[in-house]
Amino acid sequence: MKRFLFVLLLAVTVAVPFVLRPKRPALARAGATLVIISPHNEAIRHEFALGFQRWYQAQTGQTVSVDWRVIGGTGEITRYLTGAYAASFQNYWTHTLKREWSQAVAAAFSDFHVTPAATPAQDTPAQAARRAFLDSNVDCGLDLFFGGGPYDFERQAQAGQIVDSGVLQRHPECFSDSAIPRFFAGEEYWDGQGRWVGTVLSNYGILFNKESLTRLGIEHAPHAWGDLQDPRWLGEVALADPTKSSSMAKAFENVIQQYMQERWLALMVAADRISSLDEKAAESQAIREGWIEGLQSIQLIGANARYFTDSAQKVPIDVDEGNCAAGMCIDFYGREQAEAERRRGGTDRLGFVSPEGGTVSAVDPVALLRGAKNRAVALAFIDWVVSLDAQKLWGFKPGTPGGPQRYSLRRMPVRRDFYAREDWKPWRSDPDVNPFSEKKQLIYHAAWTDGLFRELAFIIRVMCQDTHPQLAKAWRAIAAAGRPPEAMAALQNLSAVDYDKTAGEIKTALESKNKIDEIELARKLASEFKDHYQRAEELARIKR
Repeated sequence: MKRFLFVLLLAVTVAVPFVLRPKRPALARAGATLVIISPHNEAIRHEFALGFQRWYQAQTGQTVSVDWRVIGGTGEITRYLTGAYAASFQNYWTHTLKREWSQAVAAAFSDFHVTPAATPAQDTPAQAARRAFLDSNVDCGLDLFFGGGPYDFERQAQAGQIVDSGVLQRHPECFSDSAIPRFFAGEEYWDGQGRWVGTVLSNYGILFNKESLTRLGIEHAPHAWGDLQDPRWLGEVALADPTKSSSMAKAFENVIQQYMQERWLALMVAADRISSLDEKAAESQAIREGWIEGLQSIQLIGANARYFTDSAQKVPIDVDEGNCAAGMCIDFYGREQAEAERRRGGTDRLGFVSPEGGTVSAVDPVALLRGAKNRAVALAFIDWVVSLDAQKLWGFKPGTPGGPQRYSLRRMPVRRDFYAREDWKPWRSDPDVNPFSEKKQLIYHAAWTDGLFRELAFIIRVMCQDTHPQLAKAWRAIAAAGRPPEAMAALQNLSAVDYDKTAGEIKTALESKNKIDEIELARKLASEFKDHYQRAEELARIKR
């Protein structure tokens, strides 16, 4: 009897909340569905789903459900898309076309270096695979790719996995110098073939904890990338792995580009004094010297790192909690974290700065994926997201007319005409921010580093991350010895990764079909860096 009563009471305890729960209306089934894969955070997904649902119903009278697929950062997304399209095309090739699958077909179908012949009859097997993919409507189960960097979208476009959405033809008024320019400060804002278009701008900077600065005895807040080289930051800088986070890789590329640009300007000034300049030779010299100087700066920032995280979103959280004094991050991560801290505690103990002349404003694009099942709804989303109505969600305060409902996204809209509206300033989260009117602008030169984007991330990983214990130990000894020149020279001997070797043997190894080549190169370089760091530490200890 006791056991029965115990079970009865337990059943009643579990059932009562369900019985007393207030009745809610049944959820109506949406008239349409849109499936989006995105690295965007929850706040952006929430506001853009609500905004699009309102707009779509007003335009069509139908409801729409936005199905977000979140698997990680942009790197994870691109790897997922590559695998999903490979599986889908293999199924199409073997079951629909009734052709034999092979490693050659698998390698060729998404390789933009493979160009089909003049006619199908003239195609090699590789060209036939490429032609079949580009002519097909194979899908990956998704409709849109929304958010990330232009580098990753360009790779998807070259592979043929994202396709022209037609938005350039439908809305030419959105794609002009007065709205979304084709290029700005060297950055591309939309693809000329309409395969991807920018929706919002991002730049990069330093989030810092003012209380931590006081603890470390650092009197002035950082304002330039080089400020993070100070040995007082040792063990206090939060960084993300550039091979896992494309935003961190882009931030490091900005550092390199700044050093290259400064060398170029210095050579121009020197040439004015002697009234002689071989522009091509001077540019080549600036690129190579700036590459080494930039890597040396990144090396010292890396020496001060507490860690290299797989998740770029961890950086601002740890700076907020005081686990790290500062961190390099994308602008909206920094601004959102500072905003959240003010909202929670009413304090301004977090600061964020975008180094003047040290960062470009790059776009986060949106693109239509090949074979999208919900194509019409996907096209509607692209049309809406480049409109001024959608741009308000990025830059307006919550609760303002046309603004977000719950979250302040603190992002920079991509449309230039957004910033021209003086009557919108009271509603904007950052009314004084205008990326199109920066006084000291870093001009991005794609020809300098764009072709070495992956190689740069690889070098930084090996130079700073894989060898971090040795690097940090050497840097600590060097700082304690007053930074003797001999020890610094040994530490910063980067001849193995100079510009020409990066564009040559390093690039060749990373592009090799045999992944062992990349592993062997990483092992070789890591061993060389460790030797340099050990030698630098020994020289520093001799000088103490």
